[in-house]
Order: sequence, then C-alpha cells, then structure tokens
Amino acid sequence: MDEAKDGVYDVAVIGGGVVGCAVLRELSRYDLRLLLLERQSDLAEGVSKGNSGVIHAGFNVPSGSLKARANVEGLGLMYPLAAALGVPHRMTGKLVVALSDEGRPRLEELLAEGRRSGVPGLEIVDEAAIRRLEPLARGRWALYSARTGIVSPYELVFALAESAWRNGAEVALEAPVEAVAVEGGTFRLATPRGKFAARRVVNSAGLFADEVARLAGSADFRVYPYRGEYLITDKDGGFRLGMPVYPVPPRDDPGLGIHLTPTMEGHILLGPSAEPVAAKDDLASTREVAERLKAEAGRLVPGLERAPFIHAYTGLRPKLVPPASGGLFADFVVAESGRLPGWIDLAGIESPGLTAAPAIARMVADLIGTGMALRPKTDFEPGLPERRRFADLGDAERARLVAADADWGEMVCRCEHVPRAEVAAALRNPFGARSLDAVKRRTRCGMGRCQGGFCTPRLVDILEEEGLPPDRVTKRGGGSRLFYGRLKD
Repeated sequence: MDEAKDGVYDVAVIGGGVVGCAVLRELSRYDLRLLLLERQSDLAEGVSKGNSGVIHAGFNVPSGSLKARANVEGLGLMYPLAAALGVPHRMTGKLVVALSDEGRPRLEELLAEGRRSGVPGLEIVDEAAIRRLEPLARGRWALYSARTGIVSPYELVFALAESAWRNGAEVALEAPVEAVAVEGGTFRLATPRGKFAARRVVNSAGLFADEVARLAGSADFRVYPYRGEYLITDKDGGFRLGMPVYPVPPRDDPGLGIHLTPTMEGHILLGPSAEPVAAKDDLASTREVAERLKAEAGRLVPGLERAPFIHAYTGLRPKLVPPASGGLFADFVVAESGRLPGWIDLAGIESPGLTAAPAIARMVADLIGTGMALRPKTDFEPGLPERRRFADLGDAERARLVAADADWGEMVCRCEHVPRAEVAAALRNPFGARSLDAVKRRTRCGMGRCQGGFCTPRLVDILEEEGLPPDRVTKRGGGSRLFYGRLKD
C-alpha cells in the first residue's frame, strides 16, 4: 500500500494498539472503507505490549466515571470476544490482599465503589478463604473478584486486527502520521508510506495521542509517560499462581501497587512499578526497581522473591495528569473534537484500557454514526479460523501433522516447543511484520528460559530463506538491526 489513489477512506484509525485495533474491528461490521496507520513495524508495539494482561472487573476506578463505565461494559464483552477470536484467556478471579486488619477499611471502600459501578462477583474474604482460593497467597483479609481474568494482550491485538482485515479493513505499518490537513471536510494524513485521505479520523495513538492531536489542531490534553517495570518468573521454577494477587492499592500512588499476575503460559509477572519519565521511549529496566519488585512480591507470596527469573521488561502508561499532581486519577478521553468535526480523540487510555477496549470501540462507532450512515454488513465474519499451538497438542495430533508436513517436526524453539511451520505462518501474517519481535509475539519463540539463545540463529536463517537478507533482520524494526556489515562475501 502506498496511498489511497482511488478514493477516500471513510475512517482512518491512527494507532495499532488494543484500542485502535478494537475500533477497527468494530467498524469493520459496517459497509465502510477503513484504514489503520501504525507508526511502528508491528502492531502492539506501544502501550499494549507492556500490559499485565488482566481482564479487570472495574472496582479500582471511581464510579460514575467514563473509565468505570467502559471497564464494566468491557468486562461483559471481553470473554465472548476473546472466545470468538480464539485468543488465549481464562476467568481466574482475583484477590486484593490486606496484610493486616488496618487494610480492611480500604477493602470495604473498594467493595462499595465496585457495587456502585455494577461490578459483579465481589466479596470480602478472610485468611482461610484466601488460602483456599490461592494457596500461595498470604493475608488477613482480601477483596475477592470472581469475574477478573487474564488474557494474552498482544495476541488479542493481532486477532482484533486480523478480524478487521478479514472483513475488509486495511493496515499500514511503519506509517507514522507526520502532518494533517483538512480540505473540504476531508482529512489529509501525510506519512512516509504516502498520503491518505479520510472523512473521519480516530486518534488512538496512545503515548503520542497529544502529538497527533496537535498536528490536527485538536490538542486539549497532554500525555505524560509513566514507566512500569516488570519481572517474569521461570514457569518451571516451582511457583504456579492461579489468579492475580494485588496489594491494597495505596491512595497516593499513580498505580495499583506491585502486584502478581499469572500468564496464560504459567509464568508470573511481578509489577509494574509506576514512575514518571521524561521521554516516551524510556523503557529502561533498573536493578533498584527489580529488587523492590521482588521484596514487595514476597510479602504477598512468601518465597517468591527468591524464585528464578528469566526476563525483565518495561511498559509505559499514557497519563493525562502531570507528575506534580501525584499522577492520580484522570478519566478517559473519548470525544469528537469541538474544533474539528469528524476528528475523534482517544486519550489517557491506561489501565483498565485493555478491558475497556471493546466498549470504547462501540462508543466510537456511536460517535461516527451520528454524522455518517452506518450500514451493517450482511457478510460480517465475527470469528477467526481455529488455531492451536503445537505445544498444546496431544502426541497423536502432533504425529499426524509431522507426517503431513516435515516443517511441523523441525523444532525452532525448544523452550516453548515451536516448530518451523508455526514460524513460517507467523512470517506470512497479513500485515507484513517480519521482525524477531513480530515472530516472538505470534509464536513465543524467544520467550522461554533461554530467551532466544537457541532459536535466534535459526530464526535468522528462516527469515533469509523467506527472502529477508541478514543485514535487514531487525529485532523490532527501525534501526534495531542485528547485523552491520559482512566479514566476507
């Protein structure tokens, strides 16, 4: 795709995170010409990749806010949506733990807040119930949320985008919006991939939503980046957590405190921290924060601070309140610009943005529908073809696949049991993403104990066999090349 030479798009969505892709998929229900522009070399490369993957119930945000309403509505939508798209997810429940009697009043406040917002399945439980619900956790009291769950965040993003693509939407990667002009009610978006025209624009640029809004002259907000660091346990390290375990959230902290979250694959995430940073690309991991994550995690799950860890990573949150204010509550922005009719800003979509994404997508469709006729497609396909990982199959099914195609028997990633056939399928994704991180998030190559020590050279070979020269192989696109120059020809 170079540019829309043959006409104007009905809607252009800027930003390929979970909210932008949810909007694209929701709009693909209608007879519209749709385009998504993503600045990075793959989807889910921004805020969405640094996500805990928790499907939140909605009791941690003030009742009556847009954030609370979108969270509760999104909770009701997320489980059937993930099931339809074949995205790994599980309703686990969650414990917010008070270590002493002094924390119980705060739990009562959260319970009351959740009930005012209509959050289902909340109750306060005692120490015995905590041990029964989650044997690894320790505490005096806890708020138990039965409807909380977990999901693979980046797989959700890919599935939403692929669903939209199968229903006619277009996606352009490495296409940051660099200029915006308005001519006769049509938006002209300039990118390195060409110029695109659209009747409506949805600004879902995450950390960069304020900068994109300024390009259009619709800047009524500023985004402040907050860094959150994580640690990941070895899934074979002896600790298997059944549900997320959170501390009582502090009143004067921009986050929810250091919490523990199981992944769909059996790891445990420790984190995130929450600290303001100056740069929107500051993804540094620090020894100081890592030690604090371990210490605070050990208070909720004794011994976890000594667990084996295989990786540290960092995410960024797009807050709308400056650090000087303490970085506390600010509501989501989901609104059409008062200055530019047809331009819709989505800003400050931090936690619980993943859970709220399908609800926000419906809100955006309603906003667009007020000025543009939305005709539902008769052939909209809500699901995706079933896909099961080789690692999850039984021996008989594995043998059948290998007998039919030898690529299923060539193991590329030993830690996560990923065969060449799955790598090849990931490289042939509909969006043209071909970096090592693009393969990693689609297959789990490089996510295991050795963190790519075994599979990276083989992945480079496969990329070359698929037509990508080694000197063009990158970790995450852009300038993140793995090789510079040659020792010999």
